[in-house]
Amino acid sequence: MKIIDRLQHGWNAFINNKDPTLRPGPSYSYRPDRARFTRGNERSIVTSIFNRIAMDASSIDIEHVRVDKDGRFTGIIDSGLNNCLTLEANIDQTGRAFMQDAVMSMLDEGVVALVPIDTTLDINTNSFDVETIRVGKIMEWYPQHIKVRVYDENSGTKKDVVVPKRSVAVIENPFYSVINEHNSTMQRLIRKLNLLDAIDEQSGSGKLDLIIQLPYVLKGEQRIKNAEDRRSTLERQLNNSKLGIGYIDSAEHVIQLNRSLDNNLMKQIEYLQSMLYSQLGITQSILDGTADEKTMLNYFSRTIEPIVFAIACEMRRKFLSKTARTQGQSIFYFRDPFKLVPVTELADIADKLTRNEIASSNEMRQKIGWKPSTDPKADELRNKNLSAPNEESQSLNKEQYYEEENQNG
Repeated sequence: MKIIDRLQHGWNAFINNKDPTLRPGPSYSYRPDRARFTRGNERSIVTSIFNRIAMDASSIDIEHVRVDKDGRFTGIIDSGLNNCLTLEANIDQTGRAFMQDAVMSMLDEGVVALVPIDTTLDINTNSFDVETIRVGKIMEWYPQHIKVRVYDENSGTKKDVVVPKRSVAVIENPFYSVINEHNSTMQRLIRKLNLLDAIDEQSGSGKLDLIIQLPYVLKGEQRIKNAEDRRSTLERQLNNSKLGIGYIDSAEHVIQLNRSLDNNLMKQIEYLQSMLYSQLGITQSILDGTADEKTMLNYFSRTIEPIVFAIACEMRRKFLSKTARTQGQSIFYFRDPFKLVPVTELADIADKLTRNEIASSNEMRQKIGWKPSTDPKADELRNKNLSAPNEESQSLNKEQYYEEENQNG
């Protein structure tokens, strides 16, 4: 750009941003639309489990696609809904951040609503295209409607709105009986962890937990009153002392009680944690990143796939009309199978896929992260190990094929 054009059309955030009438709206010291855990889930291992599942579920691409009469994927539809799922769900979230927010809220609350905010037509109609979408918390249930609490980006606050069920994707947690049920494994584990936290706070509260053995028998009100006065005197000594030092009589004895007591609380927590991992299809190696390919495949099949399928199926049911589904529109999800493949095996897989004419060379280069080749042959589904047939042989084969077809009637 020329210097004159830059002077005429250039903009600086500090020099040109001096509009006195600008009122951005209410301000916060934290992000107001961010999902936050409830019922004390943020203070336990539940946070790490939910975050891991939400991150892996959001890594699977969900797209608005077109299918043929047999239900096979033929192409991606350039629509507002597909833009929300892949690029920008709203002014605050990308498509992937929106999916992570939806999965985390669903795991925490048990059920969540995906509310269309801006649409091309009224959501009470049978056909509309979603332009922006947000995650809402369901506050009340009605026969045909629900009341959801959703963030309003215009006012900067969360508002309660009543929307019809048929136009809002209501996603229920597939693991509801394991995670969100009142007496489920997850809730029992949370209660045990809360008990452990209470014991830790009590042991670290700074109390001495001492018993003073006095040199006389505590019988009668006067002796009990003398004991209380002695205890109060010792407490004042320790509080008023800079180093926390006090004194007692030579005939008195101190018995310390702040020793750890043996209980089976930790064993119960370990048992519930292992049971929860098995019911969710998660292992410790998945959380710390040391799981092998078979473990990750089992994890994606048993844990991630049911969650993503529930989201995609509900979007297909609510955001696509019957006419759109008849015309071949659908919601598909795709997982990249090459993410878990080591580099040492990628070359062998690429050779098998290209040799059997399943993928072209440019498609495999894209999976590796290389730019596509300009060679036209790189886009052909052809075995590169075989010589390409010339045009004459191809025409002869076609003529021979048509002659055989005519002879067979």
